[in-house]
Amino acid sequence: MHKKEKLPGTDFSHLEELLGYDFENKTLLRQVFTLAHGRKSDDYERLEFLGDRVVGLIVAGLLYLHFPNEDEGDLAKRFTALVREEALAQLALDLKLDTLLITNEEELRRNPSILSDVFEALMGALFLEKGLDFARSLVTHLWMPYLLQDKEPPVDGKTKLQEKVQKKGLPLPKYSFVSKEGADHEPVFVMEVQVEGYPPVQGRGPSKRLAEQKAAETFLQTYFDGQE
Repeated sequence: MHKKEKLPGTDFSHLEELLGYDFENKTLLRQVFTLAHGRKSDDYERLEFLGDRVVGLIVAGLLYLHFPNEDEGDLAKRFTALVREEALAQLALDLKLDTLLITNEEELRRNPSILSDVFEALMGALFLEKGLDFARSLVTHLWMPYLLQDKEPPVDGKTKLQEKVQKKGLPLPKYSFVSKEGADHEPVFVMEVQVEGYPPVQGRGPSKRLAEQKAAETFLQTYFDGQE
């Protein structure tokens, strides 16, 4: 009978129970969660690369099947919302992946970018061990509550702002980097959005993309709130 390999310092049994699968290759599983001083190994980044593509393919397929009357643009909006960093980080928290990180920097357990990457690395490892059918079953189970919660395609702040200024006949918004604050493992980026004829607005976030989103949302609330 196959004897489970034990990993010092980390117990993956609860995760394997949630996944409904016991990893044969425990070294592969350990690579998913190993972060040395916040740095990713080549093996980790390869798993993350693979997992990103696996998740993207399966989520795109789910959207295609569940929203047969929506065009490519609406499907793309749903896709972006479902695979964005914050969404993947929440799924990582749902699976309690933050508690399994093998790191000497506890702050990394709260970093959405790290959690998102770890989730993708896990999906890459599952694909290697169990194949696409198992990955599809798991992704369907995890994503379905989020996939069906929006009756209309979600629109992010940057897209809303772009649509608003286009309706007004203005040039597209311009985003620029202002500053980066905080430690390397918990950065805070400040981005600025400019729209012709309006004072610029700044936004803050753990990545440039999220800071841009915050700036766009604040701009909408400040200047266009309540306008159709």
